[in-house]
Amino acid sequence: MTGPTDLTFGSDHGTSQVVRRAIETGEALPGTGGFAGVVDGRLVRDVLGRVPLFVESSAVEPDDTSDAGDRAWHLSKHPVEQADWSHRPASLSEPVSVPAGTVDGRPTWSLPDPDPATDADRVLMELDCAIRQRTREHSGENVGVAFSGGVDSALLAAHVDAPLYVVGFPDSHDIEAAEAAAEALGRTDDLHVTELTLDDVERAVPTVAAAIGRTNAMDVSIATAVYLVASAAAAEGVESLVLGQGADELFGGYEKVHRLDHRVEANTVAGAVRELLASLPDQLARDVLAVGAAGVEPVVPYLTDEVVGPALSMPTELYGTESARKQALRRLAREQLPESIATREKKAFQYGSLVSRELDRLARQAGFKRRMDDHVGQYIDSRLDGTSED
Repeated sequence: MTGPTDLTFGSDHGTSQVVRRAIETGEALPGTGGFAGVVDGRLVRDVLGRVPLFVESSAVEPDDTSDAGDRAWHLSKHPVEQADWSHRPASLSEPVSVPAGTVDGRPTWSLPDPDPATDADRVLMELDCAIRQRTREHSGENVGVAFSGGVDSALLAAHVDAPLYVVGFPDSHDIEAAEAAAEALGRTDDLHVTELTLDDVERAVPTVAAAIGRTNAMDVSIATAVYLVASAAAAEGVESLVLGQGADELFGGYEKVHRLDHRVEANTVAGAVRELLASLPDQLARDVLAVGAAGVEPVVPYLTDEVVGPALSMPTELYGTESARKQALRRLAREQLPESIATREKKAFQYGSLVSRELDRLARQAGFKRRMDDHVGQYIDSRLDGTSED
């Protein structure tokens, strides 16, 4: 098949030839950091959706032959026209997210489902080598690390000589944890702390909501925190920001995957982890777009194929337990980092930075009280309306 090729690769890792081969073989993890765009006129997005991709609703039509239900569609014309797709929803009139793992909207790749490995030490060695390699290749000028002081970001920071960035309100968990971790690592001079103000969040909200194409409170609070740390790094000349996204989903960082309660359908930890991985395309689109809105390229080592592959074969013991999660990363960290970091629990970015709390405050100050339905979402909508009227 012939046609234009215009691909973007996650973490700047991949080639068009690799994608062509993956289409031919059906290999879901062909050795990239994710990809999306057009190859030989075909619209493609990798199995984990690590690069955002959207298409005009007028360019697709329902696919009644698919098992994906109401969301199933395929392109109505081939090859797809340049004006009909974009990595940014704001560039299209009526954007539709391209499903992960598809070619022209049709399911093509699915995550491998290997049997659990019997040799935990071998899996750890493979993970260690892959994480080191995919992080160290981004060492150099104009690189920074989003650093909350937890095991995810600290393990990445150990492999790259770059400044560390943390943002939060003065009484936030993330600033306190990052300062303690930087001191334990002997990297206090590398830590760049930005204490946020209410004005910072207020200014960011319309930019972030427009960039990610969403106005719900949860997505905007997460994306705003991501945007603000990327903006702090960009202000100091950083062009690529190393992030720990995907670690919780991939390595069993959530309570529900260990409890196996009503929040998951699976009856095994590995199965619950795979359920969470299915939610990554939506989350990653949000975070990648937020980082991009700050003028920075995201680097996500934990979600490169070389890390994801062995992680999918981890024995249950490496996922840990409800009270001691992500044991694979913690065991690696104990060999490379102070114990205080290897065992530290984390808070979600929007809570650890207190951005979520202050976004709620802004909504209430603007007259959107908590007794109102989705008061924060209504506030965000009002900011976009106000922006469009200026």
